[in-house]
Amino acid sequence: MHPENAKTARKLDDLPPLELLRSFEAAARRLSFTEAAAEVSLTQSAVSRQVQQLEGSLGVLLFERRHRALALTEAGAVLQRAVVDSLERLRDATARVRAAPVAREVAITCTPGFASLWLIPRLAHFTAAHPQVDVRVSATLDVLDLDRSRLDLAVRFVPIARGHGAALFEESVMPVCAPSLAATLHTPADLGNQTLLTIDAPNHHEAPTVDWEPWLQVMGLTGLRMKSVLRFSHYTDAVAAAVAGQGVVIGRMPLLRELLQDGRLVAPFGEGTATRRGYFIDTSVRAAGNWDAQDFVRWLRAEAEAGTA
Repeated sequence: MHPENAKTARKLDDLPPLELLRSFEAAARRLSFTEAAAEVSLTQSAVSRQVQQLEGSLGVLLFERRHRALALTEAGAVLQRAVVDSLERLRDATARVRAAPVAREVAITCTPGFASLWLIPRLAHFTAAHPQVDVRVSATLDVLDLDRSRLDLAVRFVPIARGHGAALFEESVMPVCAPSLAATLHTPADLGNQTLLTIDAPNHHEAPTVDWEPWLQVMGLTGLRMKSVLRFSHYTDAVAAAVAGQGVVIGRMPLLRELLQDGRLVAPFGEGTATRRGYFIDTSVRAAGNWDAQDFVRWLRAEAEAGTA
C-alpha cells in the first residue's frame, strides 16, 4: 500500500462508525433517545446502546442522564458541533456530485412559415403525450448543419426532385384573401384591381409574383400585374395582412388549411396548383440515439397524414 494511502486508512480507523454518529446527532439535537429512535428508524434501546458504545470508544460521557431528560456534557457539545458540521459538508458534497437527471429534448429546425403556421398550432398534441420532453424549435430560412448545431432533425422545404428523407407533404398554391375582399373577386382577372401581399425575394430581380407562377401559368395569367404591392420580411406577416383584409396573398397549402377551414381566409378561385416543392424530414446522427426524436418524427408524419385525410 502506498504510504499516503496507509496513513489515510489509519486516520479513518480512528473515526467512530457513521451509524453511531448519526444516532448521537439525532439524540443530541432532540435531547431524547425516544425521539431520536423514531427519526433514525431504530428502537429506543438500540439508540441508547449506540450512544453508550460511542461513549465507551471515546472514554467520555456525552450525555447527563437525568430523570426523563438528557443534557449534553461539555464533551458532548463539542462532538455535536463537529458532527453537525461534518454531516452538512457531506450532504453538500453528495448533492454536488450526484448525477443530475439527463434532460430529454428534441431540437428541430424549420422555416419560420412552417413553424408558425403548421408546427406550433399542433405542438401541444406532442407535448401533452410527452410531458417530460423539451422541444427546441429553431425557425430560420438558413439551412443549418444538424450535427454542428446540435439539432435532431430538420423539416426542409425543397423541390421534390431534391427531397431527402421522409416526405411530409407536397405544396400547392392558390390566391387567398379575407371573405370581405373575396366578394369583389368574380374572375381571376379581377386580381388586377387588388393589392398584392408578398415577401421580399432573396433575388431582388425576381418579380413580386414569383411564388404565384405555378398558379398564374395554369390560369393563363402570366402577365398579370396587380394594383399595388405590400412587401414583408416574413410570409407569416403577409398572411396576417391577408386575414386583416389588406390584400391577396398566395396561399401555400397545407400551411394555411386551418385558416381556410375556420373561415378567416377564403380561396375565391377554387383548388390550388402543385408547385413541385415539398416538405421533407432530415435527421441527424445524434437523432439515431434519441428515442424522443424518433417519436417526434413519427408524430410529424402522423399529423401530416391526418391533415391530408
